[in-house]
Amino acid sequence: MKPLELDVFLCRTDNFGVLVHDPETGFTAAIDAPEEAPILEAATRRGWKITHIFTTHHHTDHVTANLALKEHFGCEIIGPINEAIAIPGLDRTMADGDSFLFGDHTVNVIETPGHTAGHICYHFADDKLLFAADTLFALGCGRLFERPAADMWHSLQKLAVLPDETAIYFGHEYTLSNARFALTVDPDNERLKNRAAEIEALRADGKFTIPTTLGLEKETNPFLRAADPAIRRNLLMEGKTNEEVFAEIRKRKDHF
Repeated sequence: MKPLELDVFLCRTDNFGVLVHDPETGFTAAIDAPEEAPILEAATRRGWKITHIFTTHHHTDHVTANLALKEHFGCEIIGPINEAIAIPGLDRTMADGDSFLFGDHTVNVIETPGHTAGHICYHFADDKLLFAADTLFALGCGRLFERPAADMWHSLQKLAVLPDETAIYFGHEYTLSNARFALTVDPDNERLKNRAAEIEALRADGKFTIPTTLGLEKETNPFLRAADPAIRRNLLMEGKTNEEVFAEIRKRKDHF
């Protein structure tokens, strides 16, 4: 089985567009559809025909090009069952624990409510790829619009048990701001300080910070580290639950 090929590019202001191509079948999936023109440009540049759209959640900046791409390519749109009514052009729904084939590559669906009520992530286990959209960012997590902090914490724990080498593709280039915030709650983390400096340099050169790995996030992302004693001391929350610590970190980021 040939490895999947990926193309990453910017859409809108800070959305990432991602195309996933299976060279054996010619299948090409767009991970969400933030904007028509950049997605068409990437597909044309690579000579790929988009056969699928893997929708993660219903927010406009992730589905706005669904219908245009479907009209252009006749592609199948797959998305979360719990947000089906809000996703344009949806053909097939997926729930937590479902799986399907993309060529010979198995895609596992992980429901991660928090940012939205029915957000899903797409996990290619054999390929060590996770498309996390607005659930898990590099050094961050999605803002809580439709579910409470405890639900998002539970969702992140579902992702945290995946293999550390899993490459994570996320929905937005928020990493520089996330790094600066992370240092306010975990200032003595040497790995985080080094990573923040690397991110500053990447962004100064106009380079993307995608992908990250789960192992790196577990070392440096405060939203996965609510149990860490140093973070708890810094927040004066040593006797609180993980959910309470996570909620406080998320609240601070909202006002950062």
